Amino acid sequence: MADLTELAAYLTEKRPDAVLATELAFGELNVTVALPALVSFIGFLTVDPACKFSSLVDITAVDHPERVERFDVVYHFLSMYTNARIRLKVAVGEDDMVPSIHLIHPSANWFEREVFDMFGILFSGHPDLRRILTDYGFRGHPLRKDFPTTGYTEVRYDEAQKRVVYEPVSLVQEYRQFDFMSPWESAKYILPGDEKKVG
Repeated sequence: MADLTELAAYLTEKRPDAVLATELAFGELNVTVALPALVSFIGFLTVDPACKFSSLVDITAVDHPERVERFDVVYHFLSMYTNARIRLKVAVGEDDMVPSIHLIHPSANWFEREVFDMFGILFSGHPDLRRILTDYGFRGHPLRKDFPTTGYTEVRYDEAQKRVVYEPVSLVQEYRQFDFMSPWESAKYILPGDEKKVG
């Protein structure tokens, strides 16, 4: 089924239990899916002859801290048979668990671990849900919008101790100069058009 408008109507008709909304954007079909029907709907997309979305491209998330259902978990699929793409979005609260789809798409294993690591979203039924990009002792989830851009700890090699040490972040401001006049603060020369006012 090549036409995405027809595909949206087809999915809405065949799976009214799963499809909450559809939208066409940037040449792709976006489908908002109900969380309880997520796994069965993805299985349907994989095997249904009109769909055949057999390739999982990516799983990610978007943080909306102002919402009750704080996160959108986003799945991208490709049909190698129809050359069509589809994006699924499922809204989840901070304490909700998203069912793992690793039994349908084995590649979801690492994608789900990445979403857990970066956003703190839990996947039920995952065989090995642990951090994949950050360090073992890492605190927090870096892609949440309430995570500080500096992080909580800094890592450095201590020559005296001959090991890596973790310390709280300390941003020393006393040696930083902000004159807000030139992007070339440390330059020893003045560029044409960049003369500073002498007050």
